[in-house]
Amino acid sequence: MIIRKLSEIINSERDVAWGNGQSRRFLLARDGMGYSLTDTIIDAGTESLLEYTNHLEACYCIEGEGEVEVDGIVYSMEPGTMYALNQREKHYLRAKTRMRLICVFNPPLQGHESHKLGNKNSSSYQIQELPATR
Repeated sequence: MIIRKLSEIINSERDVAWGNGQSRRFLLARDGMGYSLTDTIIDAGTESLLEYTNHLEACYCIEGEGEVEVDGIVYSMEPGTMYALNQREKHYLRAKTRMRLICVFNPPLQGHESHKLGNKNSSSYQIQELPATR
């Protein structure tokens, strides 16, 4: 059994600046579950052009407001809304207010993946493995 508390993850190696916020990584590949689980903060007023070429992702909004845009269609995000990128779609993630998403990645993240944002191209995670820990 694996037990982790958010208070233990904040300011640890599992608390990663992903590009426009923080990704608190509860489960990683080395945990052996076959998927990753993150508690992700998206900073208010940000826009991120993302495309996960190596992962499938599902996100459930638990805080804040924003939107996801895929193929020119804009979907509102608010607490209680889930989106799943089942075809690795290129998408814009926009946070009107500070948003908090619970995200699942398959295959699982390795550790310190982060985005290179700010250019015209979409960003996929750049992989950097972490050393093994508990």
